Amino acid sequence: ENTEGEYSGIEHEVVDGVVQSIKLITRKASLRVAEFAFMYARANGRKNVTAAHKANIMRRADGLFLTCCDEVAAQYPDIKYNKVYLDTVCLQLVQDPTQYDVLVMPNLYGDIVSDLCAGLVGGLGLTPSGNIGADNVAIFEAVHGTAPDIAGQDKANPTALLLSGVMLLRHLNLTPYANNIERAIFRTIKEGKVLTRDLRGSAKCSEYTNEIIRNLT
Repeated sequence: ENTEGEYSGIEHEVVDGVVQSIKLITRKASLRVAEFAFMYARANGRKNVTAAHKANIMRRADGLFLTCCDEVAAQYPDIKYNKVYLDTVCLQLVQDPTQYDVLVMPNLYGDIVSDLCAGLVGGLGLTPSGNIGADNVAIFEAVHGTAPDIAGQDKANPTALLLSGVMLLRHLNLTPYANNIERAIFRTIKEGKVLTRDLRGSAKCSEYTNEIIRNLT
């Protein structure tokens, strides 16, 4: 996701009862996120990058974002590049998510689509996230946050946090360790014997975690 868009937080009240929110798109940030998307695709053996947009409505803002994506795509001839309307992306993700690979888009769109994709694979309890900043400084965290309503009850699904750790390890070029943990998680879920309640199981967080540890190679 780009860091700008509607989440730039520029809002003001024009007159009483009328509020205006500014969608901010800059060339610098758009080029940066597009470059990251294509670099990630190449580094991870991905074949397709899709830019999701609404340039048919927001011709200048999303238009600039698309222009930047076009420029970067031209530097990566080995990677297929598509431009698809955001609403079409959402529809097709639900119908057949396998037609997409890497998606790049402004912030608000990415926030919505990432939750949609989380729902396709089992929910926010399974979904990791990473924030990649300048000079490769990064923060990795579970999408769902801290879940304070079940804190201390040994109920939470730790998968999202563990997979965020996997992303961190890969970011640090510790790929063998990341792969080992990821395989153990996937094996545990595939076996289906020890799962947390959100995955239709009855195991506690600690029991599920111990099962993942058992599956480490």
